[in-house]
Amino acid sequence: MPKKIAAIITEYRRHSHADVIIGKILEGPNYDGKNLYDMEITTMYVDQFPANDMSRDLAKKYQFSIVDSIEKALLDPRGKLGVDGVIIVGEHGKYPKNDRGQILYPRRKFFEEIVKVFAKTGTVVPVFNDKHLSARWIDAFWMYEQAKKLKIPMFAGSSLPVTWRKPDLELPIGAEITEAVQLGYGPLEGYGFHALESLQCMVERRKGGETGVSAVTALQGAAIWQALDHGAFSKSLLEKALGVVPAHARGDIRQITSKARDAAVYLIDYRDGFQAAVAMLNGYLYEGDGGAFCFATQQKGSKEPVATHFYLQQPDPFAHFAQLVTAIEFMMKTGKPPYPLERTLLTTGMLDAAISSQNTGKRVETPELKIAYQPTQWKHATGVIPKSIKR
Repeated sequence: MPKKIAAIITEYRRHSHADVIIGKILEGPNYDGKNLYDMEITTMYVDQFPANDMSRDLAKKYQFSIVDSIEKALLDPRGKLGVDGVIIVGEHGKYPKNDRGQILYPRRKFFEEIVKVFAKTGTVVPVFNDKHLSARWIDAFWMYEQAKKLKIPMFAGSSLPVTWRKPDLELPIGAEITEAVQLGYGPLEGYGFHALESLQCMVERRKGGETGVSAVTALQGAAIWQALDHGAFSKSLLEKALGVVPAHARGDIRQITSKARDAAVYLIDYRDGFQAAVAMLNGYLYEGDGGAFCFATQQKGSKEPVATHFYLQQPDPFAHFAQLVTAIEFMMKTGKPPYPLERTLLTTGMLDAAISSQNTGKRVETPELKIAYQPTQWKHATGVIPKSIKR
């Protein structure tokens, strides 16, 4: 029997995260009713209904209920837990911003309501949370603590770690790597998180496993290139990562990014001495041609660094999200997260520190990010990428 899933979402419109995650469960990875996952959406809580809302029409078509509270989405008529799993998609919608410019999506609020139902019924089921746990570290850590305390099977994060890699690259667990550079583009929170998760899914495989992060420094403008010239991050790895970017703007990269208000580099110091940089090179890198999330690292004993491009299919069917839904399905069926929640807890904290550093112009020490864990062998997408479709 398909697992019964409650979807808890901010809004549902074409090409929203609800569409590319929940839509694949309803209609299949190519939105054609074929190759359906072994899950069914039975209830949905929708926080906001924009003019182009899709949820109500889909509810009529696929016979699921849209309810006005998270509690009602999880309980059956007898007051018992009536679902086998919960998916939180707290992305998109009209929400306030904090003084750092972050959109305050209600991910903690959603999870808190779910936890109340679990406590009320004395039962828990697996929970997936799309993207980072929260804009604020304090809320993210609260969510993590609750999941551990109540023994809730849970994972979270981006679709980037499970997408195709061009060329295909998987570092062996225990790899001896000396440094890493990750490229990205787009809004510094919304897409900076994707860049951090792309970096983390690679560097967590280094010898000894993950130990946590001791400090984060954000650089912008000319300071990016001054830091590069002074050896704060690797020029050879930056060039190697740029070498697998499918497309970029014409012109001088330094001039373009120095003038771009939202270009930045995050310097990340890990607790074990490992160092990495995330270069959000807005103005020079952009959305098209599969995106420009690219990674490079140097393995000890190798003459040349290695690099890969995390491929994003845009627009439909956004096949990289199908790989994420496959990971969700695995947890809903087995009760086992495909990879550690600690990864996204750490990247959430790294992002929080990076934005603090941007706002203050200072290096941010992160003693709270003493987060150690071991990676898993969950496999990213390989083989033929599905063709683009029209819908």
